[in-house]
This record gives sequence, structure tokens and C-alpha cells, in this order.
Amino acid sequence: MKASKIAYKPVGLAMGAVSGVVAGALFKQVWKQLGQEKDAPDATDEHRTWREVVSAAVLQGAIFAGVKAAVDRGGATATRRLTGTWPG
Repeated sequence: MKASKIAYKPVGLAMGAVSGVVAGALFKQVWKQLGQEKDAPDATDEHRTWREVVSAAVLQGAIFAGVKAAVDRGGATATRRLTGTWPG
């Protein structure tokens, strides 16, 4: 295993945690803009329709994946600039 990959591991884990917090906040803001409800529906909320529950889950998954990809790519690019080596 490359030294740069080993050195990047803790940075990647920390950035992953931060990206989860950012993605969660972004999802809440987007959900507020799209719907009347303050919170997104839970899968077990019997008062919500299938359409609401599945739509919220799909939107949340897309936002989380997009934020994670952007943060991971930014971290790898920054690592290359600092060390001259791609961490992957």
C-alpha cells in the first residue's frame, strides 16, 4: 500500500464525516423548499404516502452521493497538490 494512501486514510474519514453533516443540512433545506412539511417523512410514518416516502429517500440519497463525491474528489485533488501523488 502506498504511503500517500495510508496518510490520506484518516483525512478521508474525517472529510467523510463532515460531508455527511453538510449533506444532511443541504437535504433539510432542499426538502423545506420543495414541501410543506418541516421534516422529511420516515419510512414507517403511516400518515405519509408511498410517493412522499420514496421521493424523500431518493432525493436524500442523491444529495448525499453528490456531496460525498465532491468532497472526496476535492480531498484527492488537494492531496495531489500538496504531495504530488494521487491518494487512490
